[in-house]
Amino acid sequence: MSILIYFLVFLIGGIATGLPIAFALILCGVATAMVLGGNNVNPQIIAAQLMRGTDSVTMMALPFFVLAGELMNRGGLTNRIIKFCNIFVGRFRGGLGYVTILACLMFASLVGSAVASTAALGAILIPMMVDSGYDRAKSAGLVASANLVAPIMPPSIPMIVYGVAAGCSIKSLFLGGIAPAIYLTIIMCGVWFIVTRKDNLKADTTKYSAQEILKIFINGLWALLLPLIILFGLRGGILLRKLV
Repeated sequence: MSILIYFLVFLIGGIATGLPIAFALILCGVATAMVLGGNNVNPQIIAAQLMRGTDSVTMMALPFFVLAGELMNRGGLTNRIIKFCNIFVGRFRGGLGYVTILACLMFASLVGSAVASTAALGAILIPMMVDSGYDRAKSAGLVASANLVAPIMPPSIPMIVYGVAAGCSIKSLFLGGIAPAIYLTIIMCGVWFIVTRKDNLKADTTKYSAQEILKIFINGLWALLLPLIILFGLRGGILLRKLV
């Protein structure tokens, strides 16, 4: 009965009325507590529990990672990542697809959120692929599926949440997520290779001079420094001890 009350309050009193998810969950908790016998639900206890859940140094990293990704996206770092990947794999058949896959891996290592990465890269790469003759549906599907590495590649927001809730070492979770993310990226490239042969996609014929390649490489190289700083900082104990 209590579970039914919880979901009814969540769907009808929360979602249907347009309440934010956080407030809808609070309303569900209060309603369930009252059904279970807590007629005198103390607002001070609810406020104390809310503060206890947010009073974590480690959880403070989440909004800063999201903020860093947003600043990088608005600062043009997304375009630099795309150009950086393009000079390596853009000349192959279906090159923009490989660029998308590698760009998703690199951007995931900056923001740690699949939704943020998909929104940032999809707004740029999907129109770019459509203008180059790629199918829109397959382009959108490629961007969405390539960003599945974001919850695995550090700094992963789900890993931080899980580490805090389960008391696991976030440093170990980060280090353990690198190899699976790379494996998934390689598998995605293999699948895209089959798609390019099936759809007979063409290669990018854009040619870059040596000076342009060097400039793009240097600009894109800075995008790789942030995840390295995070990983080496955690590994060497330079960053907050709470994160390890």
